[in-house]
Formats: sequence, C-alpha cells, structure tokens
Amino acid sequence: MHVSLVQLAKPVLHGYFRSSCSWRVRIAFALKGVEFDQVPVNLIKDGGQQLAVIQYIDETRPGPRLLPADPKKRAQVRMISDLIASGIQPLQNLYVIQKMGAEKMQWAQHFIDRGFRALEPILKETSGTYCVDDEISMADICLVPQVYNAERFKVDLEKYPTIKRLNQTLREIEAFRVSHPSCQPDTPEELRG
Repeated sequence: MHVSLVQLAKPVLHGYFRSSCSWRVRIAFALKGVEFDQVPVNLIKDGGQQLAVIQYIDETRPGPRLLPADPKKRAQVRMISDLIASGIQPLQNLYVIQKMGAEKMQWAQHFIDRGFRALEPILKETSGTYCVDDEISMADICLVPQVYNAERFKVDLEKYPTIKRLNQTLREIEAFRVSHPSCQPDTPEELRG
C-alpha cells in the first residue's frame, strides 16, 4: 500500500480491496471527509506503513482528530493500534496465508485468538463508546478491519465481548461502511455487498 500526497492535493491510495492496511487508510479518509483516488496493487509485491499514513492524514487534514489531544489517551490509542497493526494483522497477510497452504485457517485462528486475548482486557479498561473513551480514533480504524479478518477466518467472537461490542458500534458509522472491502472499485463482483 502506498499513498501519494502532495500538499493538500487529492490523494491517491494504492491498495487492495480486502487489505486491512488499505481499509484503515480508507476509513481515515472517510472520517476526515477527504476525497481520494484508488489504484489497485498486487499485495504480493507491494506493502506499506498505514499507521504513519493515518497519522499524516490526521496532522494535515481538517476534521475529527484520529489521535486524542490528551497524552495518556493518545498513548493508549497508539498502543492498541500497534498491537493490532503490528502484533495481530501481519500474521494474516495474503503472502503469509498463501505460504501456510492447507493450514491457513488454523494458523489465522490461532494468531487472531492470541492477539484478541491480549487486546480484550486492554479495551475493557480503555473503552467507552469506542476503543479509547468516546471519540473515534486510530485504534478504532485498526479494530474493524481486524475483526473482519477474524470473521473471515471463523474466530469465535463471543469470547471477546468488548471487541464485539465496539465493532458493532463502529460498523454503523458511515465512514466504516463506505470503506468496507465489499464497496471498493476493485472488489470482485461475487464479493460485493
């Protein structure tokens, strides 16, 4: 994933419809009300640093803050975002899953469960309406695509009531709906929702 941003020109997101990384950036753009162009990429060859991109969007675009002003809450958002984007999600990347062959379902379930076991108690402490208190943040942007992956790989979400509650709340928000993988220009027809 790669985003081209020049000044405040219309950005171009180089991504893949089902990429968690691309989805996070699409959510950030939608929350900020930023129109952007999309160019599909081959995920086996291309990668990206979406948390840095999301922070750049937050710092350069008007709209709701994606990182709280309060230092403690900002640290909590970064901790949750890093846990998801660096500790859970990379183990379900397309390249990794392809290498697992017939064991890919068990592999993904194991590592999502492991990550969610660490994430659930954190979110019990930090959440209000959203992951950290009552403002949507980068942590929420990270959570929804990861829960989508958990559902794809048939992880039992009943074990994670806080994660499940937050995801249900966030999926009702327009920015999360329009950025969903089933709504993207490169989504195969059979996966459109």
